[in-house]
Amino acid sequence: MRLPQARPTVRPEQSALLSAAEVEAERIVALLRIAVALGLMLAMVLAVDSVQAIDEPHLRRQIGLAAATMLSYLTAGVLIYWAIGKGLFKPWMIWLAVFADCAFLLLNTFLSLVNTGVPGSALFVMPAVWMAPVVLAFGVLRLNPLRLAVMVVLVAAGLGWMILWQPPQTTPDLAGRITLSLAPPPNVMRLVMLCLAGAVLVVAAVRTRGLLHRSIEEARQKANLTRYLPAQLAGRLAGGGLEALQEGRQQQMAILFIDIRGFTSWCEGREPQEVSSLITEFRTRVEDVAGRTSGLIDKYIGDAAMILFEGERAAARALDCAEGLLAEVEAWCRMREQAGDAALAAGIGVHWGEVFSGVTGTPQRLEYSVFGDTVNTAARLEQLTKEHGMALIASEVLLKQAGAKPARNGWTALPAGVLRGRSTGLALFGKAQG
Repeated sequence: MRLPQARPTVRPEQSALLSAAEVEAERIVALLRIAVALGLMLAMVLAVDSVQAIDEPHLRRQIGLAAATMLSYLTAGVLIYWAIGKGLFKPWMIWLAVFADCAFLLLNTFLSLVNTGVPGSALFVMPAVWMAPVVLAFGVLRLNPLRLAVMVVLVAAGLGWMILWQPPQTTPDLAGRITLSLAPPPNVMRLVMLCLAGAVLVVAAVRTRGLLHRSIEEARQKANLTRYLPAQLAGRLAGGGLEALQEGRQQQMAILFIDIRGFTSWCEGREPQEVSSLITEFRTRVEDVAGRTSGLIDKYIGDAAMILFEGERAAARALDCAEGLLAEVEAWCRMREQAGDAALAAGIGVHWGEVFSGVTGTPQRLEYSVFGDTVNTAARLEQLTKEHGMALIASEVLLKQAGAKPARNGWTALPAGVLRGRSTGLALFGKAQG
């Protein structure tokens, strides 16, 4: 059974950007609302001459009603556009605009039924109801599924109620009034409203396509960045952008170095393909263990690798990675010996402390890395493995942070000493290769 996925958390900066985008969408809707009102008023003016020739009082009232509603709709569009321009429009006010659009449609349609005395069963002969596609197209432009769903429910519920509505008294010339509603002028109004709805949808499509192009471009740029930066940074690139990474930060982190022993002498007399194959095997194993422990491979330096650990249980994961690499190298060496190849060993150093982390370089060559005494110390611990005949050396600081008990896990306490570049000694523990 497939478990439901957790809803992704929206960061505060993302929420702010979404709100700004929604207000900008409402600004476009306000402009279109003005254009729709002016377009309908123009179409109505062109149809007035034809209507004046018909001596029907309800038609004249219908013209006045339409003019009043169009003018109010125009005013609403102007006010919203002005408020957004002045920074007075808040995101929650978009709901007011949503309800105003629905109210305009439903009220105008219902007043048309009341004025003409036509029952709700003939609702869709009323020109006003053809405003529904325009209103729903505004909902599409807002790019908010919830608001669009609310609009659909309100419009459907309102029109559904009107279908069941009956006038208080029977209209004497019901057939004639329905026929007038299907005359050329009302049909022109219907055509204009359909064209306006189409125009709004075209704007929505253009806006959506622009957002899609922007997303594709941002994804392409992020993909290009991940060619230079570790893949684990993709989330940060999406959340804070490259600028935030370039600013850097001070943080606690575990640093691990691993280096193949005797690699330089082994390379003498070897074919390039053989050297390349060995390096590939080594890096494949490093990446496998680092991936299992959520380590970030900062860089490869020939036959060496630098792996970073940050976040939850960083020190414990670094220790798991170090011991996993130790076991992996031992198994690799046994496999090589069984195949008749020269055995190889590796030295691993791991330390915990404060570092500076960030992205450096130019857009043409970016590099994410960490700097500080912690990095230098971890590198020297890896070098000390040669002197002490150990495969793995970890600082006591890291073991304590990881919650490890050296005496219970096969660690050997090493002689205290001062590492090059440090003014104080560092308690160290090591493990020999099995």
